[in-house]
Formats: sequence, C-alpha cells, structure tokens
Amino acid sequence: MIPINRPIIGQEEKDEVQKVLESGIVTNRLGEGPMNKAFQNELSEFIGVKRVLTVSSGTAALHSALLAGGVKNGDEVIVPPFTFVATANVALLVGAKPVFADIEPRTYTLDPNRFKKAITKRTKAVIPVHLYGHPADMDPIMEIAEDKGILVIEDCAQSIGAEYKGKKTGSIGHIGCYSFYASKNMTTGEGGAVTTNDDELAEKVWMIRRHGEKEEYQCQMLGHNYRMPEIEAAIGRVQLRKLPSFMEARTKNARALTEGLKDLSALELPIVKDWAKHAWYLYTTRVRKEKSPVERNDLMKKLSENGITAAAYYESPIHLSPYYVKTYRYKKGSFPESEKAADEVMSIPCHPAVTDRDLTRILETLYRLLKQQD
Repeated sequence: MIPINRPIIGQEEKDEVQKVLESGIVTNRLGEGPMNKAFQNELSEFIGVKRVLTVSSGTAALHSALLAGGVKNGDEVIVPPFTFVATANVALLVGAKPVFADIEPRTYTLDPNRFKKAITKRTKAVIPVHLYGHPADMDPIMEIAEDKGILVIEDCAQSIGAEYKGKKTGSIGHIGCYSFYASKNMTTGEGGAVTTNDDELAEKVWMIRRHGEKEEYQCQMLGHNYRMPEIEAAIGRVQLRKLPSFMEARTKNARALTEGLKDLSALELPIVKDWAKHAWYLYTTRVRKEKSPVERNDLMKKLSENGITAAAYYESPIHLSPYYVKTYRYKKGSFPESEKAADEVMSIPCHPAVTDRDLTRILETLYRLLKQQD
C-alpha cells in the first residue's frame, strides 16, 4: 500500500535519541534542555525569526499563541472553516468565539476580502492557515489586520519550508505556529513550535509552556505543561537537516503528478501562485463531479483496492461538524467555497518515499478509473 504520508526516520535519528537516553537529560523543567535549546536556535535560523519556542504539539502552539496575545472571553478569532478543527477549537479553549471566513477556491486558504467582512468590534485575532503547504495571501491579510489592531497568528502546521514572496511562513505574522506530528514534512513524533519577532510575545509563550512561571514556583499567568521532551528535539534537529532534501523530493513528485495528470479532465489539479513556494505537504486535487465517471468517495475506495491511499482533507468543514452545528446552529450553505471543497478534494501521495514506480502506478490507476466514456 502506498500511504498518503509517512514519517521518514533513519539511523541518524536513532543515534541522537540514544545519546539523549545515555545523557540522562530526557526533559527539562524550563523546556530548555540542550537539545531543545539547539533545536530552537536552528529553527530560528531556518525560518528567519528572532525567537522560537518548542512546545508539545501544534495545538499547544496555537493555544499558547492566543494566550500570549491576550485573547480571552468575549473576544472573536477569525479562522477559515476549511482546515483541521484544532484551529477553531483553540479559540474556544481561551473563551473566545471562532468566527469563520470562507476560503479562496484554488489555494484553499483564507480569502482576505472575506476576512475583512468578518471583522467586528470584538475581533482580537485572525488565524490564516497555510493549507496543504501553500501559503495564504499574507500581504492583504497583514494590511487589514494591522489597520484594525488584530493579532495575526499563522497556522503553519502543514507548511514548514513554504515561502510567501521569499519569506518563510511563520515569519510574516505576529506569531507563527508549527506542528511536527508524524505525518508532517518533518516530524518529532508529536511536537510543535511557536515563532515570533516580538520579545514580549516570546516571553509569554516561554512562561505559558511551563505553567505560567517566570521563576520557579512563582506563577505569573495561566499556563500549561507544553514542554517538548529532549528526545523529540533530538529527532527534530536531524529532521530539520533533512528537510531540504525532503522538500526537493516532494516538489519533484508533485511536478510529476501534475505533468502526468494534466490531460485528465476529471481532476482539477493544484496550483502554485507566482508569489509562493509550496511545501507540498499534500498533493490535493478536486474530483470534478460533472466530468468524473466515479464519485469522489468511491474513487478513493477504488484507489485503496489498488494499493494506493487517497484521502479527503477535509470531508466536513468545521462549521458543519456536529459540535459546531449543535453549539452555533450553522447550516449548509453558510460558507459555500469551503463546503464545495469538502465535497470535491482528494489528496494522493507525493511524500519523499514515493518512488518513480509508485508514481507510474498512481497515474496509470487514475487514468484507468477516470477514463471518460465518450
């Protein structure tokens, strides 16, 4: 079976983990053991930001960012409805209300015009998501947000290595949040990071990840145990060194898929804006209902039967998930672009472990299943 994504772990990662185990320093109460310190510095240099704080997950990064930004009960946080639910859930975790603004249909990222229309007097933050590895259009988002005094938190969970007009994602907004979950372009198993050029925000995140303490047993603000273990940081350091080669392989595979599928009218292929460098976390197509002889979900099932994993990220936009329907009474039709995308998207494998033979198999299978009956 060709998986949709997989962690690529080698002997180098195993050797570094062994060193941590032998050192006896497997964690640190401040979240700053030697591996974490080194990993933070290396991420800072790679992303091009002043400060990086490692944390226990991408969700922890987003939650910490909102807490550090002072988002609280009664505030509103604007998010796209077409993303993983964590992006909206973290707003609820600080007592704020997630307010949805629809996406641009080709990049699947927050539409700046819809973001502007969603702003109210209670809007405190916005979380643009660089979905599938393609950056959101950050310049207009930043211009709108800074004019209104709105905190911009980049959700970079799927976009490490991606660039917007020559700048790495996570270095453009006021604060950025990464995930190093097992499926991501680089992994620490679980884990995440917060990036910022703002010393005050960085200091608050530093306290938040250690229960809000600035000094030992002196809690200054509400915080959590969001530290990254030393073992994860050790894996992350090796993965970061490998990331350029991972990205090169992903880009090569994505280009091969685009070239190989360009004549298949049943699929709408992903685009890359002129100002973007795509990280290719996922190679996401749309199954055109009017031109496909097979329904999207049936197509994914048939691909699986042929040893190819395909997935729909995401089959339901957040506002139509049971909790949000129950809590906010959202109905179908509220955010049409997100709902249309949820009905049509299908991601296929393009990760570094996908071989030329795998690509041939994927292309031949898709052509066979989607051949038009003219």
